[in-house]
Amino acid sequence: MKKLDVYLQEIKRQKISVDDLQHAAEILAATPQLPAELENPDLTREKREDLVRSLFPLAVRGIIEVLAQDQTMKMMPDLIKEAETFEKPDKYLRCVLEYVKEPDEKQAAGIRKFLSEKYPGRELRIVKEEKPELGSGFILRVGSEEYDWSTEGRKRALADKLKNLAKEPDSGDFLTQKGIIGILKGNLDGIDISAREIGTVSRVGDGIAYVDGIDHAMYGEIVAFDGDVRGMVQDIRSKEIGCILFGHANTIGEGSRAMRTGKMAGIPVGEGFLGRVVDALGNPIDNKGEIEAAGYRPVESPAPGIIERQSVDTPMETGILSIDSMFPIGRGQRELIIGDRQTGKTSIAVDTMLNQKGKDVICIYVAIGQKASTVSRLVHTLEKHGAMEYSIVLAATASDPASLQYIAPYAGTALAEYFMHQGKDVLIVYDDLSKHAVAYRALSLLMERSPGREAYPGDVFYLHSRLLERSARLSDELGGGSITALPIVETQAGDVSAYIPTNVISITDGQIFLESSLFFEGMRPAVNVGLSVSRVGGAAQTKAMKKAAGSVRIDLAQYREMEVFTQFSSDLDPATKAQLTYGSGLMELLKQPLEHPLSMEEQVVILYAATSHLLVDIPKEKLKTFQGGLYEYMRSSYPQVGDALRTTKTLSEDIQREIAKAVGEYKAKFLKAQGNALEAATADAKLDKQ
Repeated sequence: MKKLDVYLQEIKRQKISVDDLQHAAEILAATPQLPAELENPDLTREKREDLVRSLFPLAVRGIIEVLAQDQTMKMMPDLIKEAETFEKPDKYLRCVLEYVKEPDEKQAAGIRKFLSEKYPGRELRIVKEEKPELGSGFILRVGSEEYDWSTEGRKRALADKLKNLAKEPDSGDFLTQKGIIGILKGNLDGIDISAREIGTVSRVGDGIAYVDGIDHAMYGEIVAFDGDVRGMVQDIRSKEIGCILFGHANTIGEGSRAMRTGKMAGIPVGEGFLGRVVDALGNPIDNKGEIEAAGYRPVESPAPGIIERQSVDTPMETGILSIDSMFPIGRGQRELIIGDRQTGKTSIAVDTMLNQKGKDVICIYVAIGQKASTVSRLVHTLEKHGAMEYSIVLAATASDPASLQYIAPYAGTALAEYFMHQGKDVLIVYDDLSKHAVAYRALSLLMERSPGREAYPGDVFYLHSRLLERSARLSDELGGGSITALPIVETQAGDVSAYIPTNVISITDGQIFLESSLFFEGMRPAVNVGLSVSRVGGAAQTKAMKKAAGSVRIDLAQYREMEVFTQFSSDLDPATKAQLTYGSGLMELLKQPLEHPLSMEEQVVILYAATSHLLVDIPKEKLKTFQGGLYEYMRSSYPQVGDALRTTKTLSEDIQREIAKAVGEYKAKFLKAQGNALEAATADAKLDKQ
């Protein structure tokens, strides 16, 4: 940066008026020997300061001391002249012309004509600067705007022109034949060079850069910095803008250039992302090569309106018995998964993704602030079960900057919207929004926003509402696609009334609460029946599931209550004993191992058998073995039951009789086998004693 520009920036910073500068110039003119005395290298700093303090008014002392120290007092007239362009921008126009070879008279006249037409009624102040590194051509800077007619600038404009042509329909032939040939036959002079608004970084640190000189930036706009670093406008002030930086900003410092792009933050989208692992900006991080994008979507976009939506009535089956039976999730629903750390929240989300195999549902997993090893393990699980074919993993890991963790869920939703608008059903998992809120809090505090409760900014409510409201089921006129969201929130010591949990609970259509005490008791998944709810309810259940589930939720609640009271007494009546046996059997059946989702027909069969009290005579410890064997027996001996449930999705009386018959037959075989095994074990024990 030239010294003149440095001084002008200092004048702007100190808010020194032109009148004050002219007053200082009059003092210098009245005492011709003063500049030489101030610039004397033998003069100590203290004496110089005393001299300036005794002669000059307070407003200009700082800049006079700087000029004297640099021995540039002769620049005072130029400084006043240029300062007028800042103080009176409507009258004066400061232009900086950078060149390799100074323009001749004809070129200079062309530049003046261009400026007078572009900025009519302004007095031109053109400053010329030689810049050999341009290669050829020149760069014209007018205020915060820049016109790049250098070789690199025209190459960039040509590339943009070709890129825009490629986006036009039926442009293939044009691009390959006439278009390129025509451009090459001409030269780069015919390429339109539009103005670029340029600013200067005033301060940078902790992933935040403040930029002076950009007056027309929009909130959420991308700003390009030196060193190929990108940032997004998040703070607009009267004199500067604040940008969050994507990536490590080692190349950016005070005085670095920043340029408006005119583009809102977005992410490439397309079918090519299926089966891939990408970062928050859509760049692949799985070492499988580049991804061919089909388009570009902004990370922030308005949620579908009321008329654009339709009600949730189609099940999004999780394959988890306890959830599908009691807290059904529908396509287009937002169902919160909430609980303490290490209680199985992610496992529920992953099992749900595995269960979508063959159901024409695209799954997107957004990892926010997770360990890289955790994300790697999840990807391995999805690959092992063949789920990566229809899945996308978007990761902003714990080592990534807070800016990328903040933008990750919005970027994942932009990917989901691409598929939704094609009429497809999408399942998106946000793991987790607690870390997302923490990342946003860090950015807000760094940008000096006022902290509220728990140091979160006041707009933390809007943070998640504008994200989750984008999940919906579109109307048939818009293709009928849907986004089903499974946001995850971590609680501390089971406190669902904390700041972030209550906020997200109020936005979602229900929550699945995982309780630590249940988890430690061996109940997996550890779903708390009392605090969990689905506000869509039975609308997202098949008729068969709704009938089979019956009163399971009420029965479990009664069992839990009764279990507490029976701890104080040993004398129980037969009815109570039967209720406890039935309830403990239900709890056992609802236990489900990881990565083993159940089909709808399997769930209906076991639920009907349990709620019809057909399994009460099976020992509790043998129930899971019985359950697995029953499924095999049904598939081999009664395949028509599964086919009927799959096609009709109803639990007719005929199917009920078939299930009861099959359960009775298998139970007889099972108990007989268990009895024989017990007799054999008893005989072996007797032999051992002898």
